[in-house]
Amino acid sequence: MREPIETNASLPLTPSPPPPPPQALLERLKDYGQEDAFALWDELSPDERDLLVKDIESLDLPRLDRIIRCSLRSQGLPVAAIEPVPESCVSTVEERTLEERERWWKMGLKAISDGKLAVLLLSGGQGTRLGSSDPKGCFNVGLPSGKSLFQLQAERILCVQRLAVQAASEGSGGSVSIHWYVMTSPFTDEATRKFFESHKFFGLESDQVTFFQQGTIPSVSKDGRFIMETPFRVAKSPDGNGGVYAALKYSKLLEDMATRGIKYVDCYGVDNALVRVADPTFLGYFIDKAVAAAAKVVRKAYPQEKVGVFVRRGKGGPLTVVEYNLHIALLTWFNCLKIKTLNCCLPYHLAEKKIPSIHGFTLGFKLEQFIFDAFPYTPSTALFEVLREEEFAPVKNANGSNFDTQTVLVCLCLGSTLAG
Repeated sequence: MREPIETNASLPLTPSPPPPPPQALLERLKDYGQEDAFALWDELSPDERDLLVKDIESLDLPRLDRIIRCSLRSQGLPVAAIEPVPESCVSTVEERTLEERERWWKMGLKAISDGKLAVLLLSGGQGTRLGSSDPKGCFNVGLPSGKSLFQLQAERILCVQRLAVQAASEGSGGSVSIHWYVMTSPFTDEATRKFFESHKFFGLESDQVTFFQQGTIPSVSKDGRFIMETPFRVAKSPDGNGGVYAALKYSKLLEDMATRGIKYVDCYGVDNALVRVADPTFLGYFIDKAVAAAAKVVRKAYPQEKVGVFVRRGKGGPLTVVEYNLHIALLTWFNCLKIKTLNCCLPYHLAEKKIPSIHGFTLGFKLEQFIFDAFPYTPSTALFEVLREEEFAPVKNANGSNFDTQTVLVCLCLGSTLAG
């Protein structure tokens, strides 16, 4: 008698289908036209699916939808008429007297010695155009000293502190501390902190330096859909230097400044190697003019120079900055602000970029806020002209480029040093 045949013994096992994406989350994505974020769901491992769900859940979809729609709609719209900046708004190099400079210097040092000034550094960017993935501030600009941008700026803070002590105490042994707020991004935060720690904060006290991170925002395609960096992660980038306002508010640092008695904030970008951090003369000018904001400006080196330009928006309108394309005389590069003006909500701008994605590189948009978009909302703004060779040497490109390179910077720095 034959044995019974086990009909299922040799049949291959059929894998069970993967669980579907969370229905409620998928429906929310569909509401905003972003359901393609789950397009490769079936190909993901269980761990990767968890990562994707957490990544999507971390996004404020209604807010992002408003930002994307408004930014795309505003693209290509005609801009309001602009006018040159009135001469009355600008303190030019030629018109300033020695008496004024000395008076502003003393006013600035007094405010610093009273603890009313903080320094705010915008350093969320990486040095990719310099051929480095490190934070820009870590970059050795090629000076004989080998000092990084961070070190140059820290030593200038130390110098101003000593000057304020001398002016205030006349040898009585007092001390002055300028608090330094350093804005990083998720891409530079850890490396920046470690760099400061490994260099013992360049002579500053560790408790006078506060690090905080700017936000990130998804990159989008030309039709406004999220670009996927990997099958389980949305491509994101820092939200621009204008993200400093939201970051300060989110980190509760505006309250921290108020608690410390800080009234004025000197805000600047990390890549200007000649920046005069906590410049007493500029601070004194700012206080003397009793304005809400002030900016140092230099004249354009040539008409096509890619820098922001101060103009007046509309007939008799507020001072504002337009990007790059207008051949007008002045550019802005750092600001002095009263802390109450730091609570701003700004528009986003579209920056067309090749964005790393699951398809290699996708031509799309990064969304950025610009710090100078706050100027039209301030009650008053004053401009303070300085000499380029003394105070403006941005390090943006690697050697071999035509402009803003390390080689040109070293020449400017050495020239400034020799000139005293």
